[in-house]
Formats: sequence, structure tokens, C-alpha cells
Amino acid sequence: MVGPPIVVYTPTVTTRLKYTFDLIFKDLLGVDYQFVTSSMQFAAMSGPRMTYADQPVGDEIFIYSSRLLFEKGIEDQQISVFDWNGIKAFFATHPKYAFPFDPFAASFYLVSRYEEYLPHLRDNHDRYETTESLAYQKNFLQKPLVNIYALKLKELFKSRYPEMVFPEKKYRFISTIDIDNAWAYLEKGFMRTAGAFARSIVQFDFEELIQRAKVLAGSVKDPYDTYELQLELQRKYKFKSIYFFLLGEYGVNDKNVPVDSRKFRSLIKSIADYAESGIHPSYGSNKNPGRLKKELNELSKILKREVTKSRQHFLVLKLPETYRKLIELDITDDYTMGYALQVGFRASICSPFFFYDLDNEQITNLKVHPFAVMDATLKYYMKVEPQDAMSHILPLIQEVKNVNGDFVSLWHNESLSENKIWAGWRKVYEQLVEAAS
Repeated sequence: MVGPPIVVYTPTVTTRLKYTFDLIFKDLLGVDYQFVTSSMQFAAMSGPRMTYADQPVGDEIFIYSSRLLFEKGIEDQQISVFDWNGIKAFFATHPKYAFPFDPFAASFYLVSRYEEYLPHLRDNHDRYETTESLAYQKNFLQKPLVNIYALKLKELFKSRYPEMVFPEKKYRFISTIDIDNAWAYLEKGFMRTAGAFARSIVQFDFEELIQRAKVLAGSVKDPYDTYELQLELQRKYKFKSIYFFLLGEYGVNDKNVPVDSRKFRSLIKSIADYAESGIHPSYGSNKNPGRLKKELNELSKILKREVTKSRQHFLVLKLPETYRKLIELDITDDYTMGYALQVGFRASICSPFFFYDLDNEQITNLKVHPFAVMDATLKYYMKVEPQDAMSHILPLIQEVKNVNGDFVSLWHNESLSENKIWAGWRKVYEQLVEAAS
């Protein structure tokens, strides 16, 4: 941390308060701070100072504190969103203050996913409905508000204490790939392959029947085998990639290659040679926690190392239960935080943050990495054509660059295949990579 710590006067220090101030000052702005609970002691101190209370002590920076960070438990919050200098704000205080709202309470509400603990609707995959969120309803889902608030606080401190030094944060692009289905036709086993041939005949889909036969005969490449292309792009644009492998038992929503396939195990090892890897907990594991432990152990065995990264298949995330299960299994980094229905920032932040367990009022060691855009969101939910996709992606990249955050994309190996429904989407990914890198 650079320079002396910011001295913060507040009458009481709570777990919520410490969590939020750590996030804003240490994680997002890269500066240290210290709490002081005695107004007399605070008044005698020098250097950059701030009061977070219901009234200032002297002429220091003052942010009027709302009740949220001093409360315990979860209750319905009366939230009214308004515009402040072109930015959405809530937890209003008074127009006379430098911040006419409480940016710390607003940030905590968004990042803790407070609204996901309140009564809400869930979709047919048992996911929190995007349309229930404040960000969707008040039209700021495509804005990393928490990062923006942090930079506004930085501006306030710089104007009041010009000698303060803030380290420059660097923008990063991270491409994440889910391997839900390693190959379209290969390694599916006799029964699944025979069933697929029969289905093609019944449906008069002779194009697929011929393609499957050619792939199995080795005369053409499997369409979902897009791994060389991915590696070429990584080499060309020099970006970081993380792969998540689905190793679940076969089921309605879990249809990857069997984990005992030598070819599949070899693929996992070869990808792990040039990219980071994590587990893609199966759809079935949501109802059966024992399955997740088994899948995790299987991937660890294949890679011959501990697996600490994960992303839920179908983005099935239920707070706090899902994250507690991951913590029990020593997962340290999760990449599920995003919506299937819409692109944007589910937690209104584009930087990693630690999961706060609201039920237990506890700061955990699980780091959450939000993603901004997924191929299936654009295609299936938003019904975007490939030629129009970049008009949705480029503004998100720019928002992240503006605040020097992490732009995380979520793609699948099959959407790079140019096969059938995915025709045209390979170019979208290549354009995304070029713009984001």
C-alpha cells in the first residue's frame, strides 16, 4: 500500500463495515486505511481523514452513513434510485454533501447480493431471476457501479489531499471456456452413438448422419474440436485463459464425454499445460453434494494437483448454499457470478471480491470473479444475431477499461465450431478477443 493510511472515524466497527472498506480502499483503490472510534483521538490526527457517521467531527471528508452497515440480519430495504452526475445512486443522504448518498452501503448491498437473500422468483433452473434485480429494473446492469463509486471517492480524496498517491490499477482480459461437451460425436459410447444414428434416421436428418459417420471414421475433424484455434488465439493476443471441465454423471443437463474416456482425460491434461483449469460442477450435483466432491476428486486425479477454481454448470447459483458447499471443498475462486438472461454485471462490479455470507455475517476466503458476457446469453436468451453481437459486447469492454477492472468472458468450445446453430459465432469470439486484448 502507498503512503500513510486514510484515518476513518466511525462510532462502531462492524464486520459489514470492515468488509466494505477493505473492498473499496484496499482492493479497488490500493490504499490502506485505519478505523478510529474516538472522535477526540480522530480530531488530533493528521493526514488524509474521513468520517463515516451521522455528522462530521471537523472539516475532514464526510460521508453520511446510512444504517445498512451497522445492522445485523436481513430485512427489506426501502431503496429509491436516483441520478447523480450521470450515475445511478441509492441510499440517499442529503444534496449538500459531496456524496448525496452512501456509496459504501450501496456497494455492500450490490456486492453481498443482499437482494438474493430476500424473497424472490427463481427460474426453471432454480436460478435467481435477472428481472428481479435492482440493476435490471433500474437500468444499470451494464454499469460496474461499485468500481465507479470507488473512483469517485478517489477523486474526492485527490482533490482534498493532493499529496495522496493511488497506485494505478491495470485492466485485464480473462477468457473463460466451459467444456460442457468436449466433442459432438466422438467418445460417446456405443449406446449413445447408436441412439443418435437412429434419431437422425427417424428425423430424416441425413446431413448429421453423414457428418457423424465421417467423424467416427476419422475422415473429418469433430466439429466441437476447436482447441487448436483457441490456443492460436491465445498465442496471438497473449491473454489469460481458464477452462472449466464438466465431469458429471450423464443426465438430462449433463451430457459430456464419460470421464473414463482416455481421449478426454488426455485432452484435459493437454489443455492444462497452457491454461488454468477448474471444475464445472454438474447440474446433477446441485441436488447431490456428494457428486461434486467426486467430480472434484476426479479432476484432481487427472491433473495430479489440487483444483481450486470452479464455475457452476447452467450458472445454477443459490446463495449462500452454493458458495458454502464450494468453501467446504476448498474451492478458493468461483466464476459463476453473472446472469444467463442478460449480459452485464450481476454484482455491479468488474473486479474480484470475497463472498460475504450474509446469513452468518461472515467474510469468507472464497474469491468471486464476475463475468460480463456469455455466448449462450447472446444467442439463446437475447436472440442476438452474430453480426449484431459486438454492439452488445464492445460497450461492456469499454466500461471495464474505463475503471481498469477485469473483463471476463464466458464461451464454449462448441460455439467456435461454425457447426449448424453456431455458424458465424467463431468470428464474434475472435472480434471479442481482439477488442478485449
